[in-house]
Parts: sequence; C-alpha cells; structure tokens
Amino acid sequence: MQPYEERLTAPRSWWFASLLVGVAMALILLPFGTLPLLGGLVGGTAVAAVVTSAYGAVRIRVVAGSLVAGDAKIPVSALGDAEVLTGEETRAWRTYKADPRAYMLLRAYIPTALRVNITDPEDPTPYVYVSTRHPEELAKALDTVRQSAA
Repeated sequence: MQPYEERLTAPRSWWFASLLVGVAMALILLPFGTLPLLGGLVGGTAVAAVVTSAYGAVRIRVVAGSLVAGDAKIPVSALGDAEVLTGEETRAWRTYKADPRAYMLLRAYIPTALRVNITDPEDPTPYVYVSTRHPEELAKALDTVRQSAA
C-alpha cells in the first residue's frame, strides 16, 4: 500500500508563458519568412513547454518506508517531527529561517509546505523542506509508516 503520492505541476500561467516564448521566437524569425516564423512558433513553444514540464514534474511519495521527494530518498526512520507550514511560516522557512544545509524541494508557487527534522546523527542535513499542496496528509502518511515500522 502506498500511503501518499503527489505530483507538483507548474501553474497554468507558466504554460501560457511557454506560448508567449513561442510567439517571441516567431516574431524574431518574422523577417526571414513564413516558414521560419512557423518554425519559431512551434519550436520556441515546444522548448519552453519541455522546460516548464521538467521543472514542474516533481513527485513526492511515501513508499517502502521512505520519503521520496524529488531526487532525495530518505528512510522514515531517519525523520523526526514534521511541522506543517502555511502562510508566513512557509515564506519564512524559504528565506531568512532557511538553513543552507537543509534539503529543500522548493516550489514558490505552492503556498504550503512540510518541514521534517532529520534525526540521523551521521547526516549533516538538519531538516527536509518539501513544498506540498497537502502538508497534513503528507505528515499523516509519514506518521503511519513510522508507526507501522515500530
């Protein structure tokens, strides 16, 4: 059973910006004719869409006794207390309260996050900051896995 899975996707405005990049490329290539204009529109939009999709396609999962957030795979046994962050606290932990040693899966367009302390004494990472649309559910999933392992 997989207690939690979430995919962070880019906001709709970013997809619109991808289209605008294509339009800009088309305008740049306008003096060269109609075919380069169409190529710039299609190519510019496609490249910008790939970049948007790659940045926005981050997954957060709790599976096989681990928290998988982006490229990080952290055993739940190495995680301590989880703190749900909303509003000003989310911004504070992204900026002036942030520790440079922390692992941060940061997406500024998501207004909520979960901060989980690392309890492994061998790991120099003090905590994990994960932008998530459902921080309460993620915290509950981590607790469920921790309790089932004990």
